[in-house]
Amino acid sequence: MANHSCSKRVFFNNIDSYSSKYIAQFLSSCVVGESLANEEEEDKQDQASEGARFQIVGTVANKGAKKQRFALEEYWSVSREELLQYLMQCDVIVYNITEHTDLIDEATWAISALHSEIEHFGSSKIFILLSTIMTWAMTKPADPDDPDIPLTEDDYKRRRPHPNFKEHTSTEKHVLKLGKTKKSKLSTYVVTSGLQYGMGESMFHFFFKTAWLGELSSIPVFGPGTNVIPAIHIHDLARVVQNIIDHKPKTHYFLAVDDSKNTFEDIVKAIASALGSGQIEKVPKEDACGTKAITETDLLYLSVNLQTESVFLKDRLNLCWDYDSGIVDNIFRVVEEYKQSRQLLPIKICLLGPPAVGKSSVAVKLCRYYKLHHINVNEAINEKVKQLEELLESSEKTQENEETLTGQLDEQHAMHIIREKLNSMPCRNQGFVLDGYPKTYTQAKELFHDANMEEEDARSTTPQYSKVLIPGFVFSLEATDEFLKERVRSLPQNVAEEMHYTQEEFTESLAKFRETSPEDESVLDYFDELEIHPEHIDVESVATVEKIIKTVGRPMNYGLSPEEMQEKRKRKDDEWHQQLKKEDVEKELVENDKMAALLDEWNRNMVEVKKQEQELLETRSVPMRHYLMKYVMPTVTQGLVDCCKVKPDDPVDFLAEYLFRNNSDD
Repeated sequence: MANHSCSKRVFFNNIDSYSSKYIAQFLSSCVVGESLANEEEEDKQDQASEGARFQIVGTVANKGAKKQRFALEEYWSVSREELLQYLMQCDVIVYNITEHTDLIDEATWAISALHSEIEHFGSSKIFILLSTIMTWAMTKPADPDDPDIPLTEDDYKRRRPHPNFKEHTSTEKHVLKLGKTKKSKLSTYVVTSGLQYGMGESMFHFFFKTAWLGELSSIPVFGPGTNVIPAIHIHDLARVVQNIIDHKPKTHYFLAVDDSKNTFEDIVKAIASALGSGQIEKVPKEDACGTKAITETDLLYLSVNLQTESVFLKDRLNLCWDYDSGIVDNIFRVVEEYKQSRQLLPIKICLLGPPAVGKSSVAVKLCRYYKLHHINVNEAINEKVKQLEELLESSEKTQENEETLTGQLDEQHAMHIIREKLNSMPCRNQGFVLDGYPKTYTQAKELFHDANMEEEDARSTTPQYSKVLIPGFVFSLEATDEFLKERVRSLPQNVAEEMHYTQEEFTESLAKFRETSPEDESVLDYFDELEIHPEHIDVESVATVEKIIKTVGRPMNYGLSPEEMQEKRKRKDDEWHQQLKKEDVEKELVENDKMAALLDEWNRNMVEVKKQEQELLETRSVPMRHYLMKYVMPTVTQGLVDCCKVKPDDPVDFLAEYLFRNNSDD
């Protein structure tokens, strides 16, 4: 085999979109020339670990998004002059127009610009256009009398696009035309892809999400659903790109579809069965627009009806298919990819502890936060009894049979009911909080046992268990007896009776919980043996829910629904307005306090000013007093004495005359 140790630089447009991202990511893990190998698998793996891998660069549509780990470089909002320079640095240019029609113009410009610079190429380049099966949508069958005969690449010149995809066809022709001029310098290829599925999903995502959420009793099929949809797994499409780069085949046009002939109904039914109840419902195509998740373009794709076959891929490339039999045959693998890619992983929690420690209230809060399913033994039994009673009524059974069955459910079938709940599709998808059960080692062993496993090895010290049923987190809520008794005493009488927490009942229940001897194996021992070590939480001193959330981590779901987002925004707005009101009140109080302080200071200052004025007046009056006492008062006093001696008719006039006379004398 030729030496392919040199890496190749590969450009992708929009490497943050579904299709380009997963193809580029796959290619980044491949060794250059790897698909040329014909040796045994082990030899290929050895070679893969030693050779140079593809270097991925590309444009991104969303600047704020986290950088793709597999990408060496990312370009955002660059001019065409800059973009051409980036393209000139690459060995392979892949333009993907399967998702966004607004990229057709850029793809056409890119191949034209590269072709105009062909004389300046330092080495040969490959240009691959990834187009859509919609360019074949209106093509008539090869044999009108036998429509089941598939279309192949040999029918390329007969292909007829859907009216909305004529520009795609023009771009395909343009790419192939420019690749014919100097093949030694620029080789061009067109890969027409079926509807892509796999990993995080795109075209079929609405159906995966709807089934996973389980909010609808049936998954809609828009239209009759009898149309055959050509499809291909995103990794198999990536292998096609890898093979074209490695092989540089003489054929320049490829149909990329798997071998399946699945109808739209087949695909939706498979998704519904693997992720939900399996129920589907055919609805008019017009209803698709009401979902908001399905666009008119999506509906065109989902309505395509073509029998196709990828002959050239099989005959001329060394393609090792992963999903050649299609999405329906591989639905469980595809579903697992979907869950892992979107991190839709079930969170399974078991809460244990004494009565009245608060398990149920904590479970309700955890279920609300993580969007999990609350499994309470009594509620599960009552729900099952109600279902069976309805069945009995419909089958006209006697009252006696009904009462007998109810009694049997309480005692004999609790384990089966809880196990059935744990194994239900909602619990397998989102997860659960198991409230106060199992209570013993034996119950735990029986509840979580994997029925599909062979009999346990007697020498094994670890119990066999079902990975689907077993909780990933176990929390033992703990509190002192006095704390629990005080909590029960504070309950209203009707609530205590409803919960069987009357003084006598609770005392008996608590004693039964505490009576396990140290040498007996407990339910906590069971989880310890499986290395799912329970975390002990003292509810008297720790905020229980916050502690559990910190241990479990973030939710593994789709996040808030639009309605929940609206409610959250409303709640935040209300909190914001309340905060503003609080700040206004606090501000007013502060202003009032400031005014009071200023007024108090003013009054103190006024008192001080008056005091100072009084002191000043007194200080200024001292010289005058001295003058009066020395020069005026003796004369006035003598005048008054004389006035008393003489006793004139007008004493005032006498005194005035006396003062005037004596003053003149002075």
